[in-house]
Amino acid sequence: MSRIAYVNGSYVSHREAAVSIDDRGYQFGDGIYEVVFIIDGHMADEGPHLDRLDRSLSEMSMPWPVDRTVLQMIIARIVRLNQVKNGLVYVQITRGVAKRDHKWTKPLKPALVVTAKNTAKNIPKEIPAVPVISVPDERWERRDIKTIQLLPNCLAKQKAYEAGAYEAVMIDADGSVTEGSSSNMWIVTKQGELITRPATHKILNGITRRTVMAVATEMQLKVVERNFTIEEALSASEAFLTSASSHVTPIGSIDEALIGDGTAGAVAKRLRVTYIEEVTS
Repeated sequence: MSRIAYVNGSYVSHREAAVSIDDRGYQFGDGIYEVVFIIDGHMADEGPHLDRLDRSLSEMSMPWPVDRTVLQMIIARIVRLNQVKNGLVYVQITRGVAKRDHKWTKPLKPALVVTAKNTAKNIPKEIPAVPVISVPDERWERRDIKTIQLLPNCLAKQKAYEAGAYEAVMIDADGSVTEGSSSNMWIVTKQGELITRPATHKILNGITRRTVMAVATEMQLKVVERNFTIEEALSASEAFLTSASSHVTPIGSIDEALIGDGTAGAVAKRLRVTYIEEVTS
């Protein structure tokens, strides 16, 4: 079965899906996006994802291309048409088509693209710890907006790939960890506290991050939002990543230095299982 995409009001073959070369998303990266995880045919945290989409649109002074309820129907239909059981839905909204100019002189009609794909037959509840590397954080200062301006993230992810690592975690100018190139990072102290960076403009407040935080609280684990360094991460009991595609993924090493014995920690294992159960319930 060929994949189906939604592009500005039409459901078309994924291969034939296209936008104008004058779209400001193509020309300037002037747009925002969301990725919604599908597990066992269910959309995980759809409401919070759409809430964040609304916030990103507001911060970018962009209107909704369609009503929120209409977008929900489009997403649901794309999932059905592509028969996605375990996978991802990608929603992208750009400012629209205009003569190439840094500024825009009148309100534009936003462009909307929605795609979906299967990523795995089953979502394993237990996975091995992964290696990560550290890189300088070279992004702009509004990382809280989920924009399609992802060049620094892509370069960081490519460095991780070339190093044989799963992810690149970014280091701010003050030496503290911000987040991964496409994930949020956590550590577990020897006292059992879960530490993650505060949700300021310095990071993207991940939807999975928020759900894991709520799950951890329900599990009576103490969550502390504060900065931490790579050195503190290496001396921690555990570390892990969270994102819509990674769920809860334990970290075994940073820059080839082991965290603990380099295997998945007990807290990350419990959180992954509980998180998956939470989003499918």
